[in-house]
Parts: sequence; structure tokens; C-alpha cells
Amino acid sequence: MYRKLFKYVFVLIIFLVGFSSSAQCAMCRAVLESEEGGTKAEAINDGIVYLMIFPYVMVAIVFYVVYRMKFKKKPQEDV
Repeated sequence: MYRKLFKYVFVLIIFLVGFSSSAQCAMCRAVLESEEGGTKAEAINDGIVYLMIFPYVMVAIVFYVVYRMKFKKKPQEDV
């Protein structure tokens, strides 16, 4: 039981931990490095976070629907 729980917690931690990545297209990197104020870099980071939210929201909706279907109480019939 604890082994199974440990596996789930471990996978959850792996998904929640952020990894540093320097993978960018050449054009984006050139624009962000050439600007001095940093406003474009902040805007690109905000856009990435904005786009990242939607898959999580969709997965949450699917899990909620499955949860409601599985644990929905059946109406009692009057006999």
C-alpha cells in the first residue's frame, strides 16, 4: 500500500518540480538578449504561462467529470 502511494507521490513531485531549460528558437533568443529593459522577456514568459494553464484546466475538468460519474448517487426508487 505504501509502495503504491510512494510511487504516486513521486510522480506528482516530478511533475511539479520545475527544470531549468535554455531551449529557445534562435529568433526569440536573439530578440530577448538584445533588449535592455526586459519587458519583452517578461511578456514572453507571461504568454508561456498563460498557454500552459489551459491543458491543466482541461485535465482537471476531465477528472471532475469522471469523479462525478463514478460517485454520483443513484436516485432511490419508491416501491
